[in-house]
Amino acid sequence: MRKYIIQRFLQLLPILFGITFLSFAMMRLAGSDAVEELYSRTGTAASQQVIDAAKAELGLDRPFAAQYFTWLGGMLTGNMGVSYITGRDVFDTFVSKLPATLLLTALSVLVTLGISLPLGVISAVSYDDKSRNSRSRLCRAVTVSVDDLIRLLSFVGNSLPNFFVALLLMRLFSLRLNILPVISNGVTLRAAVLPTLTLSIAMSAKYIRQVRATVLEELHKDYVLGARARGVRGAVTLWCSVLKSSLFTIVTLLALSIGSLLGGTAIIESIFMWDGVGKLAVDSITMRDYPMIQAYVVWMAIIYVLVNLAADVLNYLLDPRVRRGVQME
Repeated sequence: MRKYIIQRFLQLLPILFGITFLSFAMMRLAGSDAVEELYSRTGTAASQQVIDAAKAELGLDRPFAAQYFTWLGGMLTGNMGVSYITGRDVFDTFVSKLPATLLLTALSVLVTLGISLPLGVISAVSYDDKSRNSRSRLCRAVTVSVDDLIRLLSFVGNSLPNFFVALLLMRLFSLRLNILPVISNGVTLRAAVLPTLTLSIAMSAKYIRQVRATVLEELHKDYVLGARARGVRGAVTLWCSVLKSSLFTIVTLLALSIGSLLGGTAIIESIFMWDGVGKLAVDSITMRDYPMIQAYVVWMAIIYVLVNLAADVLNYLLDPRVRRGVQME
C-alpha cells in the first residue's frame, strides 16, 4: 500500500512542476506588461524611467530563467511574493479566500451526492425492471416509467448553462420570494444556498446519467443473474454488490468534480459575489496580477494532483482488480 502511494506520487511530481513552468512561461509571453497595466489603471502617465524602476523593483527586468527559479525557490519555502496591485502578501491573500471555496465545495458535493446517487440508482432499477417485465418492444415504448422522468429532468439540467440557472434562482428566491440574498453578504450558510444549488443542479444532472449507466451495466452482469437465479433478494444484490462495484466509476468522477470546485467556479462566484478563490482568479487575470495568477495555477495543480492521488488510493482499497494488478507489477 505504502509503495503504491509513493509510486503514484512520484509519477505526479513531474506533472506538477511542468504545469508551473508552462503557466509561468505563458504569462510572461502573454504580450501585456503588468507594470504598464498598473499605471494605466491608475490614470497617471508614467515616464519610461519610472516604469523601468518599477520593473527592477519587482524583478521583471531579469532573464526569464532567473525569474522562474527565483519564484520556484520562494514557492517551495512558502514565499509566493507580493501582489502587483495591492502590495499584500500573495500567500496570505490566497489563504484568506480558501474558507469560502472550501465551504462551497463541501456543500455542493454533499447536495450533488444526495440528489444524484438515489435518482441514478432508481432510474437504473426502473429501466431494468421495465425491460425484464415488458413482454414486447411496443409495450416498453409506450410505457412511461420513473426512469423516463428522471432522464428527462437530467437532460434539462444538463442543458442549462450555470449562469442561466443562477439568474433563474436569483429571480425566484431573491426577487420574488425574498428569502435569500441576491449577492453574498459574507461567508455564511444562508449566502451559500444559491451558489450551492446552482452548482449542484448541473453536477447532479451529469452524475445521474453516469450513475445510471454504471449501475445498469452492473445489473446485466453474470453475478447479478446468478444471484437472481439463486433467489437472492434484489435489494440485497443491489446494495451489497452492485453499488460496491459501481463505486470505482463514481469515485473517479467525484475526484474530478472536487478538483474543479476547489479551484473555484469563477462564473458562479462572480455572479453571486462569493469571495472565494475563483473570484480572486478572475480579478487577478483582469488586472494582470501575475504573482496572484501563478498562486492560483499552483493551487489548481496541487489540488488535481492530490485529489487524483486520493482517488487512486480509494480505488486501490475498493477494487481487488487494482490490487492484483499492482501486485503483479
